[in-house]
Amino acid sequence: MKDLTGWVVAITGAASGIGRALAVELADHGCPLALCDVDEVGLARTSDMVSAKVPTTTSVVDVSDRDAMYGWAEQVVADHGGVNMIINNAGVNLSHDAETQSIADVEWVMDIDFWGVVHGTQAFLPHLKASGNGHVVNISSVFGLVSIPSQSAYNAAKFAVRGYTDALRMELELEDAPVSATTIHPGGIKTNIVRNGRGQNHQQSIERFDQVAMSTPEKAARQIVKAVERDRRRALIGPDAKVFDAASRLPARVSQGIVKALAKRNLADE
Repeated sequence: MKDLTGWVVAITGAASGIGRALAVELADHGCPLALCDVDEVGLARTSDMVSAKVPTTTSVVDVSDRDAMYGWAEQVVADHGGVNMIINNAGVNLSHDAETQSIADVEWVMDIDFWGVVHGTQAFLPHLKASGNGHVVNISSVFGLVSIPSQSAYNAAKFAVRGYTDALRMELELEDAPVSATTIHPGGIKTNIVRNGRGQNHQQSIERFDQVAMSTPEKAARQIVKAVERDRRRALIGPDAKVFDAASRLPARVSQGIVKALAKRNLADE
């Protein structure tokens, strides 16, 4: 078990949802925090929740901006004297048919959900190694385990995060680096990711997500922190994540048949 007490932790997407819950959970573990988001108001609220417990800095950063992420990493080290963990949590959602979704929307998802993870990993990794004891946490999704109709761009980004982080973990082990990496696969967590997303039938997507989201951000944060403490390669967050994981192990014909049947039922209910 890793003892995270005193670890300096950087979190992207910290203005709400899982990012905010992680900040609160890690503050309770005695971790100084560096928080970023594009939502300045939400970021300030998160800071207000944790700054009395631990040293906290905030920065308005767009994770899709590579230079901004490198600048933030340097600022975190300057402000805190080092950094032990980066949690690449920032994410957006797009719900749209693959044939008709705009390239601009696909690029928007990939720039944040995948390239944001790459930027955060590469910007912070040298500093994590310099700390002598570090960890990279990259947030994928259950949609990084199983593909879903209307989620092709989001699936692509989250599958990419999974592959990227699995490869990174093995590279760090081969290097015998003082840094590890964990991929996180949350199921339906009660956050605003769909509400703040884009796509067809947006209001229906919000209502459907609100009905199926099974876990709270706070519970997800506790499970993610435990996964880091135990140095797990992957963590399934929420009971529905275990169902998705099981489905991913079925033959493609079977798993896709099940998903199509569920999609047809949803369409019939609309």
